[in-house]
Amino acid sequence: MENRAIFSGRLLPLLLVLPQLAISLIFFYWPAFQALWQSFLVQDAFGISTEFVWFENYVSLLTTPAYYHSIAVTFLFSLLVVVCSLAIGLLLAVMANRELRGLQVYRTFLIIPYAVAPAVASAVFIFMFQPGLGMIARSLQRAGIDWNPVLNGTHAMILVVTIAVWNQISYNFLFFLAGLQSIPKSVIEAAAIDGARPWRRFWTIVFPLLSPTTFFLIIVNTTYAFFNTLGIIDTATEGGPNSATQTLVYKVFQDGKAGTDLGGSAAQSVVLMIIVIGLTAFQFRYVEKKVHY
Repeated sequence: MENRAIFSGRLLPLLLVLPQLAISLIFFYWPAFQALWQSFLVQDAFGISTEFVWFENYVSLLTTPAYYHSIAVTFLFSLLVVVCSLAIGLLLAVMANRELRGLQVYRTFLIIPYAVAPAVASAVFIFMFQPGLGMIARSLQRAGIDWNPVLNGTHAMILVVTIAVWNQISYNFLFFLAGLQSIPKSVIEAAAIDGARPWRRFWTIVFPLLSPTTFFLIIVNTTYAFFNTLGIIDTATEGGPNSATQTLVYKVFQDGKAGTDLGGSAAQSVVLMIIVIGLTAFQFRYVEKKVHY
């Protein structure tokens, strides 16, 4: 029998949802509408006058080869961040789900990175990977690797991916650990009695039961990689070298702030929002079919 909340009047339900509606309107829909309107405008160099130019900003954007390069960089960066952060988070959650001495201490330390701001995490990793000075950079150079993210685009991409993954692992770890603890132990014990080895039990029982958590984290991590890594890239590489780490969200920031092209920057933000909405819809349409609730 389904339980439903029944209210005697209509005022109380409206009052209960009003705060969330106000937050959505003020912090999402209103800025989105402003960005959409701004994308149809062009301002002069002094910001005194504006002109309505219809779709000129979009035409100029979509005919620029550098923009397609940023799209490719964004998809590569996002794929690496999502796959690596989910895999490492799941591995740590599986290890922390065991009976170990001092387990609570381990879990606490694994959660700490989530409390570190992206820009702060980026600054810490810059010190460790600084060529000639950083402890990890010097170890790589002693191993024969000429590490230099300032000049090498591949090294710069590895650096920003490493920072983004480290900053997101704790979030994935928490959800995976909660998902593992919600799986009935009787199911796993029954499989063990039937002779299933640990690796087989994980892939045939545990991981399918984690599919709702995994699907949710795929959505969240994709959004994180597309939007919330601006501070990391700005602090670590500033989109360089030679635009090797210039993602779409950083290009929006760079063109809007440094280039003072507010119309073009707004058009980029609209296109970025459409891409993320499309990816999310694709995931709900095709990936969710693999989810077992």
